[in-house]
Amino acid sequence: MATSKPWVVNASPLIILGKIGRLDLLHSIAPSLAVPRSVIAEIAAGAQDDCGSDVTLGWAKEHAVADVPLAPAVAHWDLGAGESQVLSYCLAYDSVAVLDDGEARACAQSLAVPLIGTLGIILPARKLELVPAARPLVDRVLAVGSRLSRSLVEAALRQVGE
Repeated sequence: MATSKPWVVNASPLIILGKIGRLDLLHSIAPSLAVPRSVIAEIAAGAQDDCGSDVTLGWAKEHAVADVPLAPAVAHWDLGAGESQVLSYCLAYDSVAVLDDGEARACAQSLAVPLIGTLGIILPARKLELVPAARPLVDRVLAVGSRLSRSLVEAALRQVGE
């Protein structure tokens, strides 16, 4: 996604990229990054159970932004605090949402908020030759618990010739 808009990142992409040791990809392809404090709180709450959270939490704190008032159009969806803050921030500051959750993605689409997910970080990284191949990273993403469908993964990998 070629855009100069800031990216606002939710917990799931951060945790997944942290677990596979590739948070650097966000810095490499995003014009700027923001992580709402509610997302940081969500990561911190799961830190005891998550081997990637210590690194992820430190990284997220470097990009912390204050939560914004919950947008009424987002509140209607009854999403989690992190997803709600990401989308409210995007609406307030014309930003790109980085989300994996299906319902949050549906909300973003209904509100015309530009969005990407974890695959939307890996594929451009491959196109920019920041990684030699996307498939090994995607396999690692799946191995650490991402619930991407195999058909979506295969279609995405075809976009980068894999």
